[in-house]
Amino acid sequence: MGLVMRDGRGQLVIGEPPETTTVPLEIAASLRARTKGLLGRDSIDGAMLLSPAGSVHTFGMRMPIDVAYLDRGLRVIAVRTMPPGRLGRPRLRARHVLEAEAGAMARWGVRVGVRVSFPSGGS
Repeated sequence: MGLVMRDGRGQLVIGEPPETTTVPLEIAASLRARTKGLLGRDSIDGAMLLSPAGSVHTFGMRMPIDVAYLDRGLRVIAVRTMPPGRLGRPRLRARHVLEAEAGAMARWGVRVGVRVSFPSGGS
């Protein structure tokens, strides 16, 4: 049972009721969209989901970013802040990666063990 996504927009829901945070989400599921990611951008309103993905890099980025690695069940297995020009180490259990402006993940409560969801399903 795999999560099927398409490029598009939706909502990222962090946590489980009754304590959730919802932020705008851009979904990059195609190879082309995942390859581009946040390259060349100065900011993002919300987060970007790269799926499938197990690692990221920040070569060509204009800003530091927070990166959350998600497992098959959409649980956060690691969170890192990466400055531009770095290569992230692959996470063996990661199936998806969330990216946001540096500092956003802490504000939203994204930390190891937290589950996220995408009610839009990426359609």
